[in-house]
Amino acid sequence: MYEFISNGSFAGFLFGELKPSWVERVRIAQGVARGLLYLHDECITPIIHCDIKPQNIILDEYHDTRISNFGLTKFLMLNLSHMQTAIRGTKGYGAPEWFRNNPVTTKVDVYSYGVLLLEIVCCRRNISAEMMRGEECAILTDLAADCYESGTLDALLHDDAEALADLRRLERLVMVALWCVQEDPSMRPTMRRVTQMLEGVVEVAIPPYSTNSCISITA
Repeated sequence: MYEFISNGSFAGFLFGELKPSWVERVRIAQGVARGLLYLHDECITPIIHCDIKPQNIILDEYHDTRISNFGLTKFLMLNLSHMQTAIRGTKGYGAPEWFRNNPVTTKVDVYSYGVLLLEIVCCRRNISAEMMRGEECAILTDLAADCYESGTLDALLHDDAEALADLRRLERLVMVALWCVQEDPSMRPTMRRVTQMLEGVVEVAIPPYSTNSCISITA
């Protein structure tokens, strides 16, 4: 027996014609973070999802989140912090280590979550359809890093007055996302730390400038 989920994929909700409210987006971002925290830290055997993206997040009738599609999931054996695998995550969401045949840890999910968080903030895909067709277009992770560095976060949001009115939270979410997409896995926070930063329990340090999208897209 399966739970009936009335609202389907988060991708349809996030990238549809009607932009979700800022409050809804923040709540969903926090919900996904808590879900990943559960998989990484609170299961008897830590679980690496390996394919976090909007299509694998589903919403119930109350817009509460469920992480779905565990087809690429890996279980970390007792006393292991990493593992080798030939499986690759989805382009645009996959961490750089996927494409370098480096050991996989829970930090691959953290990277994917960072991409997802930027998509939630901006209501746009990390890699647009135009880019997939070979047209020149800014990759969201790079654009977010540039806008943060230049103090022009409003350029990310396309006149989203509700988000811009909550500038402190907006800046915090972008900073958290930029920490999550650091090229070096050791620089990325754990999902517990991510959850604490999102909820304002701990301060978010200024993230170092890092762009590595070309690795995860072209590999």
